[in-house]
Amino acid sequence: MSPRLIATLIGFSAILMWSLLAVFTVWSGTVPPFQLTALSFVVGGLVGLLSWIRRPGAIRALRQPWPVWCLGVLGIFGYHAAYYFALRMAPPVEAGLVNYLWPLLIVVFSSFLPGERLRWFHAGGALLGLAGAVLVVSKGRAISIEPQYLTGYAAALFAALVWSSYSVLSRRFANVPTDIVVGFCFVAAALSGVAHLLFETTVWPDTPLQWLATIGLGLGPAGGAFYVWDYGVKHGDIQVLGASAYAAPLLSTGLLILAGISDFTVIIGAAALLITCGAVLASKDMLFGGRKG
Repeated sequence: MSPRLIATLIGFSAILMWSLLAVFTVWSGTVPPFQLTALSFVVGGLVGLLSWIRRPGAIRALRQPWPVWCLGVLGIFGYHAAYYFALRMAPPVEAGLVNYLWPLLIVVFSSFLPGERLRWFHAGGALLGLAGAVLVVSKGRAISIEPQYLTGYAAALFAALVWSSYSVLSRRFANVPTDIVVGFCFVAAALSGVAHLLFETTVWPDTPLQWLATIGLGLGPAGGAFYVWDYGVKHGDIQVLGASAYAAPLLSTGLLILAGISDFTVIIGAAALLITCGAVLASKDMLFGGRKG
C-alpha cells in the first residue's frame, strides 16, 4: 500500500473512534460536558506521553511557533466549546445537523490546498453522506429552524467551521510531528477545566462502568482519535476522509442499537445506504484507481 493510502486508513480510524462517542457518553453517567471533556483530554494527553517512553526526543515536538499552537488549541478546545454552547442554546437535533456540515466543509476547503482539486465525486460523495447524516440525526422527522435559536445555530456553524478549518489547515503544517497533539490535549484540558469551574457543578463518576467509559473517551473519541486524525489529514487523502466522516453518526447509532439504547428503523437502513454510497463515491480514485487531482 502507498504511504498516502496508509495515512488515509490511519485517519479513518479516528472516525471509527468517534462512533464510540455517544455510547461512552451515555455510560459515563451525569458528568457535565466540560468536566467530562477535561477528564478525557487529560487521558488523551497521557496516551501521547506514554508513547514517548521509548522516544524521549519526542518532547522536542512541543517547540513549535505560536500559529501551530493556536491552530491546535482552537481546533480541539474551540470546537468542543462551541458545540456544547450550541446544544445549550438550540434544540440538539437541529444543532447537531448544522454541526455536521464540517465533513462537507473539509471537502470544499481542501480544494484550496496545494496539489488538491475538488472533483465531482468528492463533492457528490460528501453530499450523499450529508443526506445520510440528516436521516440519522433527524430520524426522518421534519426539521424546524426557528429564529429564537439563531444564537445556537450560529454556534453550531462556528463549531463546524472551526473543526473543518483545523483539519484542513493542519495540512499546511504537515512537517509538524503528531506528537504536538500531546500539548494540544493538555492545554485543551486546562481550558475545559476552567470552563467547568465557571459554568458547571462538579459531578464525579460513581460506578466502575462510568469511570471506564470516561477513560474510554480519552483513549478513543475524545483523545486518542486526535492523534490519528492529525496524521491522516496531514499525510492522507483529506477529501476522502472528509466525505467518509459521515460514517461516524451512522456507526454511533449502530452501536447504540447494539447496546440496547436505540432501535433499528428503516430510516437507519436508508441512511446506511446513502453514507456507504457516498463514501465509496468519494473514494473512487483510491478504491478503483484513476487520475488524481
